[in-house]
Amino acid sequence: MPSRISKRAKLKVFRASILSQFPWLVHGFSTRVGGFSQSYGKNELNLGLTKDDSKAAVERNRHAFQRALGAAGWPLITLRQVHSDIIRAVDSPLESPLVGDGLITATPGLLLAIQTADCLPIILVDSKRRAVGVFHAGWRGTVQRIVEKGVGEMRRCFGTGARDLKAAIGPGIHGCCYEVGLEVREKFESQFAYAAKLFRAVEESDPVREKYPMLFLTARPPGHGELPQKIFLDLVEANRQQLLAAGVPAKSIEASPLCTNRRTDLLFSYRAEKGKTGRMMGAVGIRG
Repeated sequence: MPSRISKRAKLKVFRASILSQFPWLVHGFSTRVGGFSQSYGKNELNLGLTKDDSKAAVERNRHAFQRALGAAGWPLITLRQVHSDIIRAVDSPLESPLVGDGLITATPGLLLAIQTADCLPIILVDSKRRAVGVFHAGWRGTVQRIVEKGVGEMRRCFGTGARDLKAAIGPGIHGCCYEVGLEVREKFESQFAYAAKLFRAVEESDPVREKYPMLFLTARPPGHGELPQKIFLDLVEANRQQLLAAGVPAKSIEASPLCTNRRTDLLFSYRAEKGKTGRMMGAVGIRG
């Protein structure tokens, strides 16, 4: 694991080059670097109201993140995320967070944000009608087609054409590290004709079996019991395939190469940090 970035490090935000061409757009994917939280390391940018962190530190972090985006003072619209396919269209600040995992708007001056710590943050931008959306895509949301439905909701609410959309998939856990159970693969196989290309199976190594193979002989051909397999899901490709299926051009989709599980020096990872970690944000808004 790489060493942590200096506690004096400047707040770091990633922006997608495919979205940076629009001067009317505000967007970014946060990291863990350059905040005020002390619960998960020194001076970390935790943007989630987690049980381990203080509300005051999180609010300072959120203000700093908004300043870095160029959206200081904008209403921050978040959700109570439940790993669903629920998408909310908003046109004004909310009294309290709604339940769901996707937000869309065509109203300037609102900053839409979802929180992640391994799941994918996905931003959609209608370059023609100036409408935006942001989505939280873990495996549950992905198998429920949240980003594909997001394209449909933007079409329904704003008249968005899929060919006018630009999509940015932010940092999340990648296929190298996202081990899942057989039941997850079966759920994807029941929903997607292309499911086979989303999974990678690797036989678990067993040093005892390798040293004493005769102990594991069975009556079944070819004579040895099968080793259990580890199954890995490529969540990025799963969501890219949904965007393509919805009509978004391949050239209009950009995905971050950063894996949260591998880069805990830079990003929060629920899995790598065994549940005790902060939250990052993917955020998007329209300038007035």
